Amino acid sequence: MQAWQVQEHGEPRRALRRVDVQAPVPQAGELRVRVEAAAIGMPDVFMCRGTYPLTPPLPFIGGQEVCGVVDAVGDAVELSVGTRIMGVTTFFDGRGGFAEETILSTGTAFRVPDQMASTVAAAFRIGYSTAWTALVERGGLQRGETLVVLGGAGGSGMSAIQLGGALGARVIAVAAGREKTDFCQRLGAAIVIDRTTISVRDAILAATDGRGADIVFDPVGGDVASDALRALAAFGRFLVVGFASGKWIRVNGGELTMSSRSVLGVIASSGSPEQQAQAHESLLDLSTRGYLNPVVRSLPFEDLPAGLEVVASGAVMGKVVIEVNC
Repeated sequence: MQAWQVQEHGEPRRALRRVDVQAPVPQAGELRVRVEAAAIGMPDVFMCRGTYPLTPPLPFIGGQEVCGVVDAVGDAVELSVGTRIMGVTTFFDGRGGFAEETILSTGTAFRVPDQMASTVAAAFRIGYSTAWTALVERGGLQRGETLVVLGGAGGSGMSAIQLGGALGARVIAVAAGREKTDFCQRLGAAIVIDRTTISVRDAILAATDGRGADIVFDPVGGDVASDALRALAAFGRFLVVGFASGKWIRVNGGELTMSSRSVLGVIASSGSPEQQAQAHESLLDLSTRGYLNPVVRSLPFEDLPAGLEVVASGAVMGKVVIEVNC
């Protein structure tokens, strides 16, 4: 099969080589998928660079999110060959989705509605499940609360804006530049903040009459996150989702204590299989009702390095998806 393999650490164009390798063989509890589409996220860029915590040893095939059709199963797998699924690959052991075929465990494979395009399904699972874990399970978002979404024009931010709106929050999106803030407004944000023109803290406080945000959703980290944390309301929840800036947020325990604020870590793989399946069905229901609509830009398989580099540049709005066997 054809695959893109990371053979050295560095920027994607240098790190990646297109190779012909044997198709992976599913083990017990695993299934092999003929990949129709694979989405790109910042973790895929960080794995090329060797800076992501779950980067496997060289050489490896990256790619976390896919949609495809099951074409082989290991022992103790109930899904049938021919079933169309979306989900998260075993990228952490080097058998990722930037290939014609990939491996998923049964616990990371989820139903795809018949009417959902493969490019949309590939971009659906990680973004919206992370937003659900953050806003519903960790943050306990309540209708009418103020939600601030950092990195609003990216894949994670897009998911949080749409889900927050569907759950009845007043959404404030933070992004860089007019094109991205306009994009966030089209996604449904009630207020948009261009962080290149104003202090994020000052803008959040102005938009909330000095009270601050009930919840901040942070896939960015770094200085932007630190600024937003200072605009969190008393008893507010700051949700640490990622570090697209390259740096995790740093917090001061004393300041948190004096204001009764909380900083909560978020990973979408938490929860029992039953909880994850139930959450997935809730997300699909919201999608069917028109609340969750990922914006995707599709590229051919041969353009994967270019796709990774445009994601790395921060220029992408929504998600970039690679068409493999569409």
